[in-house]
Amino acid sequence: MKHKTVIVVGGSKGIGKGVVNSFTKKGYNVYSISRNNCDITNTQDIDRYFASIPNVDILVNNAAINFCKKIEEIDFNEWNDVISTNLSSYYYIIKTVLPKMCKGGKIVNVSSIAGRSKSLVSGVHYTSSKAGLIGLTRQLAQELGPKGININCVCPSQTLTPMLKRSMNENQLKELSSNIPLRRIATIDEIVNPILFLCSEGASYIHGACLDINGGQL
Repeated sequence: MKHKTVIVVGGSKGIGKGVVNSFTKKGYNVYSISRNNCDITNTQDIDRYFASIPNVDILVNNAAINFCKKIEEIDFNEWNDVISTNLSSYYYIIKTVLPKMCKGGKIVNVSSIAGRSKSLVSGVHYTSSKAGLIGLTRQLAQELGPKGININCVCPSQTLTPMLKRSMNENQLKELSSNIPLRRIATIDEIVNPILFLCSEGASYIHGACLDINGGQL
């Protein structure tokens, strides 16, 4: 495992940090991309970051920004910022990584329950970006399958991350929990473990899938 290289985009906190920690403990060579070392909305920054990485075995795209606003409050610049970070960067990072990825490579995009249906609090730009990731994943499955590269996405529901705690107050979190069939909000590990599975050989025939991790929410 120590010879395999993993890239985690958005690996400094929340779900991404959990993925980084898990792969590191397993002995992988892990690169964690965060705002401190790469601006993923800047293609030149992405090119510079990956220039020194000769090969990539696993790519987990997790970075995202979110603003809880109604459409009337969202200006076009903010719309572009969210789409650029949450969707366009995934496209460009995947495009950059593919020449460095051989048969057997794994790509996992982190979408959201918001991309499957709707969000209770997030803005239309966030929801649209997450829905776009599902389309990106499914289309690339057609293109990457013949190359022997698996690509999938996960659609987590609300997870106990710093982002969620900024988005919802205690009363909202309690109300949300009461409406989830499992009657609780997901922990970070409960999202990380399915991501790790999709990156494993055990998931070699799972391709172009969007895995719901939502406690039974519809």
